[in-house]
Amino acid sequence: MPMLRIRITGEDDAVRGIMNLLQSLDGIEHVEEIADLMPRMDDEDSSSAGLAEEEGPKLHEIEVDAPNAATARKVREAVDELAFQLGALVEFEDDEDDEI
Repeated sequence: MPMLRIRITGEDDAVRGIMNLLQSLDGIEHVEEIADLMPRMDDEDSSSAGLAEEEGPKLHEIEVDAPNAATARKVREAVDELAFQLGALVEFEDDEDDEI
């Protein structure tokens, strides 16, 4: 069973839209946002800490289990299209054992 890991850089609304799309696709039973394990490089003592200009689109990671390679390809195509429409950037990391 192919496992897709999707990194999305964008606003929370775009990520919610992509999550909703993934959960509505036939054959997809598992969609999960993975917790951000990377520590941030923010310097709390910086004079620019917390300024709106320093805030940018957030990085989200999502795991998707697809039943087969054909469905995984459909997921990639659908997510690419919706991300483009929503102004988000997506990056796919495929399970190395599965060819998609």
